Amino acid sequence: MKPYICLLLVLLICIASSGCGKAPSREAIYPRIISLAPSITETLFALGLEKNIVGITTCCDYPAETEKLEKVATFSNQANLERILSIKPDLIFSTGLEQAPLVEKLRALGLKVVLIYPQSLDKLTAGILEIGRLTNREKQASFLVNRMGERINKIKQRVKTIPDQKRPKVFVEICPDPLMTAGRGSFVDELIRLAGGKNIAADTARPYSQFSPKLVIKRNPDVIILGYMQPNQGEFIMQRMGWQDISAVKKRNIIADINPDLFLRPGPRIVDGLEQIHLKLFKER
Repeated sequence: MKPYICLLLVLLICIASSGCGKAPSREAIYPRIISLAPSITETLFALGLEKNIVGITTCCDYPAETEKLEKVATFSNQANLERILSIKPDLIFSTGLEQAPLVEKLRALGLKVVLIYPQSLDKLTAGILEIGRLTNREKQASFLVNRMGERINKIKQRVKTIPDQKRPKVFVEICPDPLMTAGRGSFVDELIRLAGGKNIAADTARPYSQFSPKLVIKRNPDVIILGYMQPNQGEFIMQRMGWQDISAVKKRNIIADINPDLFLRPGPRIVDGLEQIHLKLFKER
């Protein structure tokens, strides 16, 4: 047998065996990723890409494994550009208009930055699918989106059976001072409607804005949901001047125990937020 034929046979046998010619690991063929938003970081973990993440922001705190990851930026425009360059990321995911100056700097350095800026549930699922496409995780992304859709549809079906007059008026307090809420065009407004409530700030001009305390009194919400978690905040609201006559205060329907990240972060856990809001609004269901 000719020498080169022998060599070819040896190589073929070696490749077929378990000890030689192994396929590259998933981590080797998938990109090195930096996430500049907590919601994106959560999405990457949900898609099984945690081993590909080489940098996150100081605000990325879920899941617990994020504690071990390197923090290369804040959520706004502060970032360690030298460190980001030294990490040599293949992809950087960014979000929102607030990060526009940072995105411009990163792109000027020749880095690939992809914007994922969902402002509705439909755009959220589209963003998850896009992340999956860019990271070779299309199947995982499709599964995640389908699972989220199934859970959302279950809530929709329940809400269909609730008469309009039994759907509570809701005020979502994002910040107490100045008083801020979520209005038209926000994720929160969409979640309140899907959960079966009526957002008293649905007519605001911006998704998130200041709101008059007097207008809260006038519109008399049945339920108040707090977008922050602090001890005894429910008691604090009950002591506000003029708020004692608000239906939510009278009946102590102040929801202060839902993790705000579940309905303020546009990530996979937003469905958890929807389910919890629905259960809180309709305690008997």
